[in-house]
Amino acid sequence: MTLLIVLSVLLVAVVVLVLAGALIAVRQRLESISENLAALAGALEGVESEHLRPLEGAVTAINAQFDIILGALPGIARKAAVVAERRPA
Repeated sequence: MTLLIVLSVLLVAVVVLVLAGALIAVRQRLESISENLAALAGALEGVESEHLRPLEGAVTAINAQFDIILGALPGIARKAAVVAERRPA
């Protein structure tokens, strides 16, 4: 009976050690991922500030032109429908 108790306690100790080791490995990997994500965030901020922000004015101007074009499309569609109706079959 004493042997079974000792083996049970030993088994519990082994399971706890294995779980602790697994949790430590997970923590180390998560820390590594966190460091890599921080580096990536810094690089993305650099790209945004150096390359994307200067384009903001051009993008705004282009989008304004698209708004004008999109606003004209319903009128063009109406005129095209009139022309299509008058076209001989």
